Amino acid sequence: MKYYLGIDIGSTTFKAVVITDKGRVVHTTYQRTKPVDSGQLSCTGRCTSCGRCNMGALKKTLATFFSEAGLNAGNIACETTAEVAKSALDSGITAGNIACTVVTGSQIVEDTKRFIPYDFQVSEVSAHVAGAKRYYPNVDAIIDCGGQDSKCMVFNHKMGMWVSMMSGVCAAGTGSYLDSVAAKLGIPVEEMADKVNYDAKTEFSSVCAVLSATSINKFKNRIPMGDLLAGACRAQARTILNGVGQMLMHHDPSHPILFQGGVASNHAVAYFMKEITGCEIIIPEFHNVMGALGAAVLALEYSKLRGKLDPDPVQYEPTRQKSTAMRVANNKRAFIFSGKDDGRPTVWRNLFFPTEILNAFGARTLTLETYAALFGRSTKRVKAALDAAARKGFDQQTCTFLRVLEGLPLKKPDFAVSTSQPCQQGERIFADLARTYGFEDRFFSLHTPINLANTNAVGQIADGLRQSVERMEEAFGYKLDPARLEEACVLSNLAADYSRKCNELRWTSPPLVRGSEAVYNAAIFSQLWGTQELVDIQKTYYEELLQKKEWAEKRYSIEDTHRLLWLHLPPFYDSKHLDYIETVCNAPIVFEETNYVGWAPLDPKHPFESLARKLLTTGFLDPKLRVKYVKDLSAKAKFTGCILYTHGFGRCSLADRPFTKLLREELEEIGLPMLALEGDCMDASIDPCSTTTKIASFVESLNLKKYGNLFGRMKRV
Repeated sequence: MKYYLGIDIGSTTFKAVVITDKGRVVHTTYQRTKPVDSGQLSCTGRCTSCGRCNMGALKKTLATFFSEAGLNAGNIACETTAEVAKSALDSGITAGNIACTVVTGSQIVEDTKRFIPYDFQVSEVSAHVAGAKRYYPNVDAIIDCGGQDSKCMVFNHKMGMWVSMMSGVCAAGTGSYLDSVAAKLGIPVEEMADKVNYDAKTEFSSVCAVLSATSINKFKNRIPMGDLLAGACRAQARTILNGVGQMLMHHDPSHPILFQGGVASNHAVAYFMKEITGCEIIIPEFHNVMGALGAAVLALEYSKLRGKLDPDPVQYEPTRQKSTAMRVANNKRAFIFSGKDDGRPTVWRNLFFPTEILNAFGARTLTLETYAALFGRSTKRVKAALDAAARKGFDQQTCTFLRVLEGLPLKKPDFAVSTSQPCQQGERIFADLARTYGFEDRFFSLHTPINLANTNAVGQIADGLRQSVERMEEAFGYKLDPARLEEACVLSNLAADYSRKCNELRWTSPPLVRGSEAVYNAAIFSQLWGTQELVDIQKTYYEELLQKKEWAEKRYSIEDTHRLLWLHLPPFYDSKHLDYIETVCNAPIVFEETNYVGWAPLDPKHPFESLARKLLTTGFLDPKLRVKYVKDLSAKAKFTGCILYTHGFGRCSLADRPFTKLLREELEEIGLPMLALEGDCMDASIDPCSTTTKIASFVESLNLKKYGNLFGRMKRV
């Protein structure tokens, strides 16, 4: 008989399940993982008997599991590389009664395959869904709470696919919280539920795991143990739902919620979850190994598709882009100049003030947010800048872009311009920098209403632009030549026209360029609008895309691949997440919001009014207009999903909680799935470890909807 193995290695436990080809569970294991003893290790090559290193310990654990299951530990089949196959052969691992192995969990790393050969890796989200559906085929809501994170998976009937959400970077709402409470109270975590006083009304903070556990410890000599534990378990339930409960907003309360993962062993948490949600909470029989069970179920499914899947990644026309080199050269001149005085005035600008005016002045422009983003490539310099900003009183409540600016030594400009929207915090940081560097009298903040619904908005912004020009003329000592501003508007129109042609090609073609590279073009934020240089760059880019389109259409159709839209900004310090989407998950990003040009052509005879309309219709000022652009574009470009990167963990005004909610609800109306990735564009040290899991589960759901399986596209017949 053939067996199918599922392995789930999480932050605190090792789980494994073997099932038959009929789906019957043969054997399970659930073990706490332990840190490796310190000291110098030398490899003996006998992992199953030694187990001194972490991976060796896992292999030893697996060997014990096989022995307990009555299976041959030397019979694990796996399609893998020659190197791994030789390693497996040297260890006595040959083809046998384990027909397929699928793994999941946060601790599956690159080296895992050297010690535990496997056929495929899936996200914990997909594994938990597969495990739940094995015994509850009609389930449409699942909550998993493990040692490191909590997850909520809901079947969206309107879109016909599973959608999910994972908790962020806090330990509150995870098994680690209850472990901490148990340690402080001196009782085994397994005994907590039996000692809970369910009638107690004790409440503890559910904001922070550390503070909550400390608070509980503070009261342990004044409040009975049962009341303390009731408060702790109630806080655990509330924190789980605070973190991922928004996925249940439209859930039918008559439908039960499956509660699984290690924390589901605590029946008291389930009791309080029912109290809060009003839904029946079901704890499955195999709740603590449900991820491993799901992996085993998927191993059975994968074995049936073996040889039918197309593992090849999407290919791109390989000619190096000249337009990219042109952009890089401009960045070097604009941001890494030697500081030699060439007689031109220097102007600090935020991302939204129209550059046509500054380029008509002949000014040297420094877009401060872009300047900060360039520092994102150097983790060491970013950390030094953030430390310097902290000494000035700017903590994590301030956007990291702005903190970097507060921590960098900057050359005093001749003038600075900003806008009041969409980032009020940015405007205030600009004002603080103007005060710090002593040029408050040469700083102008343009008041920007957020939309055209305000009948006075265009006139108000146009008047503000005229005032900014008057202020700059006074600071520079010369007048703005109206003919130069008119010419800048003409050049801006030419560059915008080429940009629209570039975008049209990408919307109506198979994937032409990697989104992980194109997102850094960020045409909408360029400080070259109004110059011949941007016209030349966009014209060159258009000609390159024509060549790439001809190449791509000989190999793919639009329907052959996923088509993802990337919203907001990328993590500037590293493109690994975008690369992971496109290379590992094989889901091309075919367009990025930062390259969308949606404003009407400028009228050179009425430049200030035209620039005011441009500012109002870029989309970033008006959330409703921005969502409308996304919806309209999605139908045209045939997007299969979109990803919103919420800089600053949802605090950024361009990707905050209200905007995320609005966008998700509006996209659901047109059946377009959205993934919100919380992170930080500048600071790699606070990047959530769950990001790749969120991406993988999202693409797996898209695969299931598009290809009928979560592993990927099928080979052409």
